[in-house]
Amino acid sequence: MEETLRILVVDNDEVDRMTVRRALTKAGVPIELSEVSVCNDALSTIRNTTYDCIFLDYHLPDQDGLTLIQKLRSLEIKVPIVVLTGQGDENIAVELMKAGATDYLSKARVSSETLTQVLRNAIRLHRAEMQAALAHQQLKETNEQLTRKNQELERQRQQIHLQNLRLLEASRLKSQFLATISHELRTPMNAIIGFSQILLRHKFGQLTHQQTDMVERILNNGKHLLMLLNEVLDFSKLEAGRFELKPELFDLPKIIEVTVAEIRSLAESKKLSLLVDVNLQNPLVFNDSSRVQQILVNLLSNAIKFTESGNIWVEVTENIQNQLAITVRDTGIGIASRDFKIIFEAFRQVDQSITRKYPGTGLGLAIVDSLVRMMGGKIILKSQLGVGSMFRIELPRQITVSNTAVDGTVLKFDSDYIICSAQNPHPSHFQHNQNQHSSHTQSNKVSMTSPN
Repeated sequence: MEETLRILVVDNDEVDRMTVRRALTKAGVPIELSEVSVCNDALSTIRNTTYDCIFLDYHLPDQDGLTLIQKLRSLEIKVPIVVLTGQGDENIAVELMKAGATDYLSKARVSSETLTQVLRNAIRLHRAEMQAALAHQQLKETNEQLTRKNQELERQRQQIHLQNLRLLEASRLKSQFLATISHELRTPMNAIIGFSQILLRHKFGQLTHQQTDMVERILNNGKHLLMLLNEVLDFSKLEAGRFELKPELFDLPKIIEVTVAEIRSLAESKKLSLLVDVNLQNPLVFNDSSRVQQILVNLLSNAIKFTESGNIWVEVTENIQNQLAITVRDTGIGIASRDFKIIFEAFRQVDQSITRKYPGTGLGLAIVDSLVRMMGGKIILKSQLGVGSMFRIELPRQITVSNTAVDGTVLKFDSDYIICSAQNPHPSHFQHNQNQHSSHTQSNKVSMTSPN
C-alpha cells in the first residue's frame, strides 16, 4: 500500500492551488493536502506540522519565496520545496535552488504527470540527502570517537613508555644496589671465613671440642652465605649486561672431577649415591671453565637439595657437530609441568612461602639459564613428580667470542632454547647399571661412584 503524503501548497492564487490539488488527485497520489496563502501562515504551519513536500509560489503578498526558504533553512527545517514559477521566472528559480529549494516547475507545465514526477523526484532526492546527511553525521561521530580513542591510546602509550623508563631505572638501581651490597658484604664475609680457618689451625692454639664445633659452624655458614652473595652479584652483573665470559682451553673431565669432589660431601651427608660417567673422545673444551663449573655446581646443588633418598647421576657425552652434553639426573621430588617456566625465573621457587622446606635465593637456575644462553647452548628438562628430574645442558665444544657478552634478551620459553617434557627422566640403563659403576680413570673416560 502506497504511503499517504502530507503536502503543503503555499500560494495566494486560489486557481493555482486548485490546479495543483486536481493534478495530484487525478494522478491518484494518496495525499493529505494543506493550503495557505501567505508566508507567515506557511512558517507557522511548517513549525507545527511535518510535511513530505511543499509547493511554493515565488510571488506572495507578504514576502517572496526566497525569504521563506532562507528562514526555513536558518531554522534547520529540512523539507523538500518545489517552487512554482511564472513565465520568465527561470532565473529566479535558479536563485531559489541555490538558497535551498529542491526543484522548480513552471505553472504553465503543471499536469498530473509532471507534478507527480516532480513530487516523487523531490521526495526521493530529499530522502537520499537525509540518508547521506545521517551517514555523514555517523561518520563524523565515528571519526570523533576514533580521534578520542587515538588520543587516549597515545596518552596510554606515553604513560606506558614513561612507566617502562621508570621500571628500567628501578631495575638498574636494583642491580646496582645488589652488586654494591654483595660486594660490600663479601669483604667482611671473607674475613670471617679466613679467621675461622685460622682458629681451626692447631698451631694457633688448641680448641676444645665445643669451640671447634662452633668455629666449624661459623665457617660453614660463612661459606654458604658467601655462595649466596656470589650468586646475587653474578645475577646483578648478568642483568645489567656487564657480565662477560673468559674462554680458555681446558680439560673438561678434570673440571668435572674437581667439581664433584667439592660437592660430594653434601651428597654423603644425605646418604645419596653420586654417580659420574664422563665419556669423551676429546677432553679439551674452549669455554669459561669457572662458569662451566658454576653451571654444574648449581645443577648438582639443586639435585642434592631436592633429593631425600636414592641416586644422583652426572653424565658427560659428545654429541654430533662438536656439541657436548652435561646431564644431571636425580631421584628427587620432581617438578610439575605447570612449574617448568617458574623455576627458570629469577628469585622464584615452586614454593614461595616463608615456611618453605627448601632454602635458597632462587637464582641458581636463572644463572644457569643466562650462562647457557651466553654460551650458545640449550637446556633440556625432563621431570615427573615423585620420580625425579633431568637437566641436560648442550654446549658447543668451542664457544665463539660473539657469544661471550650477555645481550640481556628475555627468556622466550616457547622457543627451542629450553625444551621441557613431563616424562620419566631416568633411562632404563641408568637404573639397571647404577650398581655396576666402579671407580676408575682412563685417558678420556672417567667413572666415579660415591657409596651410600
